[in-house]
Amino acid sequence: MTPAMLARRVDVAGKTVERWLADSGRVPHSDTRMRVAEVLGVDADSLWPQAVRSTLKLGYDREIVASYPQRSMFPQSGWAKLLDGARKRIVMAGYTNYFLWQEHPRIVQRLQARAAAGCQIRFLLGDPDSQLTRDREEIEDVPLTVSTRIRTTLHWLGKVGPEAGIEARFSDSPAHLSQSVFIFDDRLLFTPHIGDGLGDVSPLFHLRRLDEDGLYDRFSQHVDVLWGRGRPVPDVGAGS
Repeated sequence: MTPAMLARRVDVAGKTVERWLADSGRVPHSDTRMRVAEVLGVDADSLWPQAVRSTLKLGYDREIVASYPQRSMFPQSGWAKLLDGARKRIVMAGYTNYFLWQEHPRIVQRLQARAAAGCQIRFLLGDPDSQLTRDREEIEDVPLTVSTRIRTTLHWLGKVGPEAGIEARFSDSPAHLSQSVFIFDDRLLFTPHIGDGLGDVSPLFHLRRLDEDGLYDRFSQHVDVLWGRGRPVPDVGAGS
């Protein structure tokens, strides 16, 4: 079946894909282009090459794939694709990583599968008993406290099982608390935390590594420094 035939069967956000493909002047939003391409099993750039030409970047910002006003706007399918597609390295360096267990079905099995396939998986967490965590709890002032969210992640990491070989460390750095970084091989999601809000209402930037010492490398190096200063989490992983 040709892409054109498939396109006639697909409807995204109430608009017919066939109409987009037939009219070269009509280019859907980048998120929609990605979803359509995923359904059709092709590269979005091949469907709308003019969108690539019109947004061609030559500077360091070309590593920015997309940006979102809130982390919650990044689609679940995007998280799943990054998680399932990682072959070498996954690093979850949110302060609590709580959202992962609440928003993504079968995440335990997904992590187990990636670990079994030889992917290195690391979790960097805030210490639930640290003063830094207590101070943040006062700022947020919500019933579901920071320490509770961290302990929820520890609980689920226990469900993944120590035999999976997942590593975990505690971090006491304010630099960790102020921003979350999630790495999946050459892709990276970065969230700078704003004000007293939770992570899901803070912006998110999707990066792709293209150059040495670019944006991706800078954030990846930031995580490596935090990991090197961290302390192993008992009963989860040696974190070596």
